[in-house]
Amino acid sequence: MKRILVTGATGNLGRAVATALKTRGINVRAAARDLGKLAPGAGIEPVLFDYTNQATHAAALQDVDGLVLVAPPLDPEAPVKLHPVIDLAKARGVRHIVMISALGVDAVEQAPLRIIERHLMASSVPSTILRPNFFMENFSTGFLAPMIKQGGIFLAAADGKTSFISVVDIAEVAAVAFVKGLAFKEFNLTGPDALDHATVATVISEVSGKAVTYQAIPEEAMFSGLRGTGMPENAVQYVGVLSRAVRAGYMATVTQDVENVTGRKPIAFEAFVRQNAAAWAS
Repeated sequence: MKRILVTGATGNLGRAVATALKTRGINVRAAARDLGKLAPGAGIEPVLFDYTNQATHAAALQDVDGLVLVAPPLDPEAPVKLHPVIDLAKARGVRHIVMISALGVDAVEQAPLRIIERHLMASSVPSTILRPNFFMENFSTGFLAPMIKQGGIFLAAADGKTSFISVVDIAEVAAVAFVKGLAFKEFNLTGPDALDHATVATVISEVSGKAVTYQAIPEEAMFSGLRGTGMPENAVQYVGVLSRAVRAGYMATVTQDVENVTGRKPIAFEAFVRQNAAAWAS
């Protein structure tokens, strides 16, 4: 691969994928709606790209061999935004697309990400579909970080377990998929263990020295809190679907796909917390 376009390059996952590709000597075109949020460097070429503005797509895909599709998070309208990108990539002769989907969507045909998966499969472009579980980084730099700094995790997850995974491991799988040409394959990506949120809070407390507790709250209370942050209603309802999946035990699955692809085990949550303990400093 000479050049790979990475969408969502200002997010945790997009940045990790760009780094993983760069370390393998692959030229990266980092796509973002706000170029000011990108930090260009050797092997990193910033490019303006907005899923909702098709006028930005052609230039971003010019002379690109590979494409990493990172869907906008919690977006039920994602198929409308990503399908034209897939179609244009095919027309432009992109040789390999890696799509970041989500664990379990292949069991729900009406799920937005599953609809995109199906469109990508039907395109006949060589592709790799990665379905990761919830990111560990949600606790350190994502939407859960502010509440943890206040000493709590408030979710409607009951005592459901999740096999959290670091974006670093997802990025390594994506990079290897390009290097080894793992086309027309699907991988379900998880961390090495399934943990409930009470255990997560305990680990963060013990490692960081900051007292953190988990409070299982009713779904409607969670919705109210999310609305209070300004989250759009369709995204609020999407979070509800994900929380129900956790409560039902669907997100507790542990797979060996990270190790099978990369040759090493994914990072455990405690090790992740030790590496990122500064994120929860008061």
